Order: sequence, then C-alpha cells, then structure tokens
Amino acid sequence: MQKRKKQKNNKTSFGKRIWQYTYRTLLALWFLSIASVVLLKYVPVYFTPLMILRSCQSILDGKAPRNDKKWVSLNEISQNLTIACIASEDNLFMQHNGFSERAIKQALIERLEGKRIRGGSTISQQTAKNVFTFCSRTWFRKGIETYYTILIELIWGKERIMEVYLNIVELGNGIYGAEAASQYYWKIPASKLSKGQSALMAAALPNPRHYSISHPGPYMQKRQKQIINLMPKMGKIDFQ
Repeated sequence: MQKRKKQKNNKTSFGKRIWQYTYRTLLALWFLSIASVVLLKYVPVYFTPLMILRSCQSILDGKAPRNDKKWVSLNEISQNLTIACIASEDNLFMQHNGFSERAIKQALIERLEGKRIRGGSTISQQTAKNVFTFCSRTWFRKGIETYYTILIELIWGKERIMEVYLNIVELGNGIYGAEAASQYYWKIPASKLSKGQSALMAAALPNPRHYSISHPGPYMQKRQKQIINLMPKMGKIDFQ
C-alpha cells in the first residue's frame, strides 16, 4: 500500500515537473519573440531565414551562395515603389490590421475557379513570414506567421513594416531589397526608381525567381501596365 502511494506521488511529481518545464519554455519563447520584434523595430534586418535557405540550396547545388543586399531607410526608396507594391500586393495595406478578409476571400474564389492565384497574404503577413519563418508550406508555419503579423502590426507600425519589406523582399536570384535590385537592374539608387521600373519590380513579386525583371515577357509587361494604371488610385502614401 505504501509502495503504491509512493509510486503515485512519484508520477504526480514527474507530471508536475514536466508541466513546469513546458510552462517555463513557452514563457521564455514568448518573451524572446517579443524581444526580437522590439529589437528589429530599430535594428536593420540584414539576414532572414529565406536568405539562409537560399544560400544552403546554392551550396547543395555546388554553387557559391549569393546575397546581394543593401539596407536603406524608407525615405531613401522612391515612393513609386511603395505605391506600386501596395497597388499590386495589398491595396488595403494602410487600412487593415495585418489581415485582409477581402483578399483571403478573393484568393479562395480564384482557387475554386481554377484561376491564377496571387494569394491572400497582406504585406504585413509576407514581412512576418520572410523575417521570422523559413517560408515552408505548413499550417504550423502559417500559425507562426499569423502570430508575428499581429506583433509587428502592434509594435512596428505600417511605416516600419514597409521599410523592412522593401529591404528584404526577394527580387531575383540572390537579390534582396529595393536598393540592391535598383543597382543591379538599372544602376541607379532606389530613390530614383521611376513608375515604370517600380511597377516592373512589383509585377515580379509573386515569383521573383521565375519572372524576369531584366527581360520581362508578355505577362510581366501586361502586369506592369496594370500596376501603373492602379498606382494613381492609391494616392500619396502618408505614414504620419
């Protein structure tokens, strides 16, 4: 009887220790997630999981990894590009709180109708995905993305989200961010991007390793014109 009681107490004690360990681990992870978002509100994002993944893929393919990037502040990037990206990727960026119900519904409709799907992710979601996840296609990754989307909307705000997005977004094979892309494709700083150049870069965003910015095909040229026509409807983007 006494032995059974001792075994029961041991099991209870073990279960309690497991619960305490799990609780402390989750609490530590939560604290680290908040701390990382607060830190990256002020510190440039020089590397992302996607950059690391692309570099590893290049090494496995026997190629030298390429990471062409240069961080610049948002005021050093032409507003033409900001407007073009909003027009192309997320026209409710300034209004929503990280998630666009309309975009999600539209993506589902396009999927059901068998049309080309641009996706229902907002710029905030794409930024959270690129900075804090390895961009895998799993529900777990989507959950992490959703969590960080809420955090960056609350802690960073729209201006910082756009600044990070335009500095880390993939715009070609090993080319990341507006400044690196502007220098690579047109030999100009991002501050000098024209409407046409900005629209062309935005047109490539759904699949920048597939759609060529330097040699745009019929689809890219058509999409570029569509984005140019949409840009005036966005008006001037004022983050203040």
